[in-house]
Amino acid sequence: MRRLLYTFLLVPSCLFSQQFQKVDFKTLNATLALDAAHKKISGHVTYTFEVLSAIDTIRIDAKNMTFSNLKINNTATEFKNSAKELQLYKGFKKGKNTLVFDYEAVPKQTLYFIGEKDHLQIWTQGQGKYTSHWLPSFDDVNEKVIFGLSISYDKDFDVLSNGKLKNMSDNGNEKQWEYQMEKPMSSYLAMIAIGKFAKQTETAASGTPLEMYLSKEDAEKFEYTYKYSKVIFDFFEKEIGFKYPWGIYRQVPVRDFLYGGMENTTSTIFSQDYVVDEIGFNDRNYINVNAHELAHQWFGDLITATSGKHHWLQEGFATYYALLAEKELFGEDHFNWELYEIAEKLQQASKTDTIPLLNEKASSLTFYQKGAWALHVLRENIGAKNFNKAVKKYLEKYAFKNVNTAEFLAEINAVSNYDTKKFQEVWLEKSGFEVTEALTILQKNKFIKQYLNVLSMADRPLTEKQSFFEEIIQSDAYYPIKEEVFFQLQPVDFSEKEPIVRQAMASKDIKVRQAVAKTLNQFPESFRPDFETFLEDKSYVTREIALNVLWSQFPDNRAKYLDKSRNWVGMNDKNLRILWLTMALVTKDFEPENKPAYYDELLSYASPDYESSIRQNAITNLLYINTNDTNVLHALINPLTHHKWQFSKFARDKIRELAKKERYRLYFLELLPSLQDNEKAILEKLLNP
Repeated sequence: MRRLLYTFLLVPSCLFSQQFQKVDFKTLNATLALDAAHKKISGHVTYTFEVLSAIDTIRIDAKNMTFSNLKINNTATEFKNSAKELQLYKGFKKGKNTLVFDYEAVPKQTLYFIGEKDHLQIWTQGQGKYTSHWLPSFDDVNEKVIFGLSISYDKDFDVLSNGKLKNMSDNGNEKQWEYQMEKPMSSYLAMIAIGKFAKQTETAASGTPLEMYLSKEDAEKFEYTYKYSKVIFDFFEKEIGFKYPWGIYRQVPVRDFLYGGMENTTSTIFSQDYVVDEIGFNDRNYINVNAHELAHQWFGDLITATSGKHHWLQEGFATYYALLAEKELFGEDHFNWELYEIAEKLQQASKTDTIPLLNEKASSLTFYQKGAWALHVLRENIGAKNFNKAVKKYLEKYAFKNVNTAEFLAEINAVSNYDTKKFQEVWLEKSGFEVTEALTILQKNKFIKQYLNVLSMADRPLTEKQSFFEEIIQSDAYYPIKEEVFFQLQPVDFSEKEPIVRQAMASKDIKVRQAVAKTLNQFPESFRPDFETFLEDKSYVTREIALNVLWSQFPDNRAKYLDKSRNWVGMNDKNLRILWLTMALVTKDFEPENKPAYYDELLSYASPDYESSIRQNAITNLLYINTNDTNVLHALINPLTHHKWQFSKFARDKIRELAKKERYRLYFLELLPSLQDNEKAILEKLLNP
């Protein structure tokens, strides 16, 4: 699962570790119904399980649920409901058993109802032990079950879940979708996604159906959102050497998803932010997240770490194989540049991040990026052929089971004489980042050596490097080298660097031109027509940079630039539209008759009708325009209880900042009586820390 600033722990409880040894749950079949109006889920569940040895109480994780009609082996049986677990202490016998019950829940997390009416979406996010908030299941990842979910919902909506769609039937105003897994998986990988989706299907080289979904209003964005999806899938089957194990693969973006993506078995959910058109593809695309979540179908879903201590076996592998996929698509230089940037982050983080990789409390950066680097070190030292052989054997041996680090390293030992004991001590058990070893590996690549050479020239005067820089800009060197040239030229007077700037402006490489736009904040009027060409680049980021610079530096031309960009929207957060509205409102004498409508539009983007990224962008700009508008201040309240912690944190931080001034504090205090209880409790705490 790819995400930011999130530490995930796979820590089974002592009780469940003991239960796993004594009881083996085999199958779960559930018929589910969802009530969007009340944000409720209900269902009829059938479990089959085998009691392996004597046990007093069998526990199923179930958060804040009510149960009825419970039977074990066709006999009504007493049970306990602790609000955290369904506890069974009667009715089961050694050997095979069947459990059935009905349940209801109004989950406070994990099952999310986003939007209303035609724009409603319902989706789940269960990693790592949260599925038990919407489905009675197992927080212990070692308990793997074959899932079959049958879901009823409004017939005008599409319903997605794990496994193959076995049947779909109409039932009046509702439709029932029956999905069935064929192999066992951990409960955190169970999913539901409901919405109004458009669908396209491709077929992998191996014959696996690849289903791709988008919201119907985004149907024209399939090509660029899912670009290279089939290529990545085919590459993984060949590179990993183990056929995709689940029979079908589908992907669906949802609004206000908590992270980049989630590798639910057979059915990845990912963030709406990665839904892009041709231009947006050049700024932020789904390729890396796409590859990362697909790699998890092998590393995490097929084989699952026994505990959080070994979590790198999932995230490190998914991160590394995503890089290998990008290498296949974009070449060695791109691959080594990604590794270099990761190394820089790890080196910087190591100053304060002192928890090693083989530790359940390690940070996401450590699990993901350091885990990927550890695998790269292994692959470089034993060779790609041996590495692939070990990985294939590892997957074959532990398919549909749980794994630990020793079991993986044993497969490395089986194909090489590499000192895995020392490797474990240095890369897995020691904190920090092995910069010297990483640089030695990276400098095998000619581009990285050249980049480091340019980097070493940072403190030299322009006279000593100008001709060299001109040669680089004219060469076919990979863009980060040219980008570094312009970072070094940023403080240099325009007149001195103009020849190099003009050379770069002639480039067809979007990244090279963007490097010029980023670093060229001051330039003469004579260069303005050249800089204006950035407004035509196929990059929403470059256009945003250029519009900001031109609007600021040439106030007499503001109306011209606003006319030029009038119909721009930009990326998923409406970065260009919101920037345009802000500029239109603060530009003196620009369409005064339309300013109320522009303000109302900007204010509307701060409402719950839109995704959090749009709302946050709009609120930030509205506060810049007019901090005293009570409508804007009120728009900070609803996010306090938003399920997306990044948005909630933004609102809390803004309120804390504003409340330092008495007039804002008084406004928020006056609001308190009109708020819902949960909003009121949070706001009171912010105002009275």
